[in-house]
Amino acid sequence: MKFFVDTAEIDAIAELNDLGMVDGVTTNPSLIKKSGRDIIEVTKEICALVDGPVSAEVTATDADTMIAEGRKLAEIAENIAVKVPLTWDGLKACKVLSGEGKMVNVTLCFSANQAILAAKAGATFISPFIGRLDDINLDGMDLIADIRNVYDNYAFETQILAASIRSANHVLESARIGADVMTAPPAVIKAMVNHPLTDKGLDAFLKDIAAAEIKIL
Repeated sequence: MKFFVDTAEIDAIAELNDLGMVDGVTTNPSLIKKSGRDIIEVTKEICALVDGPVSAEVTATDADTMIAEGRKLAEIAENIAVKVPLTWDGLKACKVLSGEGKMVNVTLCFSANQAILAAKAGATFISPFIGRLDDINLDGMDLIADIRNVYDNYAFETQILAASIRSANHVLESARIGADVMTAPPAVIKAMVNHPLTDKGLDAFLKDIAAAEIKIL
C-alpha cells in the first residue's frame, strides 16, 4: 500500500520522505492555511520535495471554474493531482481534466455509488472518508471493502485512496481490505511504530546492558 502524508508542513514531509515513508502528499486549503504559506508557493515546494503525486484542491464549486483552477494548479508541477469534490460539477471537471492527461483526486466520497461515478469520469484516485463515517456511527471500512469489490469486478483503474484516517488501526484495516493508497497525518504514521511490548522489551534490554556495563562506542 502506498503512503501519502496529509499535511502541508514541509519539515514533517521531509522527515518521513527521508525514511521512504512518503509515496505522495495530500493537501487542502485548511492544511495550507495552517501552514501559514501561500498555496502556490508551498505546493511548488512540496512537489519538488517528493516524487509521487501531490494533491492540490480547487476552491470553486462550479465545473468551469474548477477546470480553470485545476489547469492552473497542474502548471505547478508534473506530479500535481488536482483534487475536486464528489459533486456533479466535480465529476464534470474530473472528466475534462483527466481527459487532458492530468491526475485527478475525487474527494469527499461516502458511498460506493459515488466511487463508481468517479471511476467512470476517469478519476486517478477516489478518496473515501473513513473517519467521518465512523463519526456518524457507520463503519468506514465497509465502504472501503464495497469500493474494492466493485472496482475489482470491473477492473476500474481508479486507485482507492483511504482518507480521513484517524488511527494506526485504520491504516492496518485499509491495508487488509486492499486500499491502494492511504493518506494520514504525520502523527498517525509515526504512531504505527508504537507497541507496549516493544517498549517493555527495550526497557528490559537497557537494564541488562546497564547491569553488564556493555558499551560499543
